[in-house]
Amino acid sequence: MLVKWIRCTVVDRRGFERGQRKWAGLPGEPGFRGQGGGWSRQRPGVAHLFAFWESRAFYDSFMARSHDRLAAAQSGTFKDAQVKLFEYRFDVKTGFEPRFTDADLIRVALCTVREERVEHFTLMQEKVWNPAMAGSPGMIRGMFAEAPEHEFLILSMWRSAAEHGKYRTERVERLALRAQTEADIAALSGDIVDLEPSWTV
Repeated sequence: MLVKWIRCTVVDRRGFERGQRKWAGLPGEPGFRGQGGGWSRQRPGVAHLFAFWESRAFYDSFMARSHDRLAAAQSGTFKDAQVKLFEYRFDVKTGFEPRFTDADLIRVALCTVREERVEHFTLMQEKVWNPAMAGSPGMIRGMFAEAPEHEFLILSMWRSAAEHGKYRTERVERLALRAQTEADIAALSGDIVDLEPSWTV
């Protein structure tokens, strides 16, 4: 499965949200699995979107045919768009599906990992972080995906901000020490996204 992550700064909120509704045409596209997103809790005006496709071939075909027509409605409503593509590697918890209707919040982390530490980082994700996240009340589902240049996306869906907050304060520091995260990661960025139900396709 291919994962597309788009992050942008919205300059015309009403126009952007109106344009967002045009993406309702996506389910007719071959290989499309789901799309959702919302607003950053930490950065005013920053929107995140996550789209899922069965394969790179289906995605490339969509980009060549229908993308520009659908995207035209949002032209001029945002700036600084950053787009990254990732290949799905494994679930965090079990049975990941690109569904957004039962979650209120997405936590997204982008990790650039030192080349010689990629294997260790991936192993720690499976052995340390995944069980901790999967055991947290309120964590619904998540996934781990990889891009070229040793970049990894960790995406988790949560039932509420309060439940995600409990996990953060109780666990993260201790887990990071155990997983030797600092030794693995060259750069880390992320965000917490309040899902906007009307953006779910």
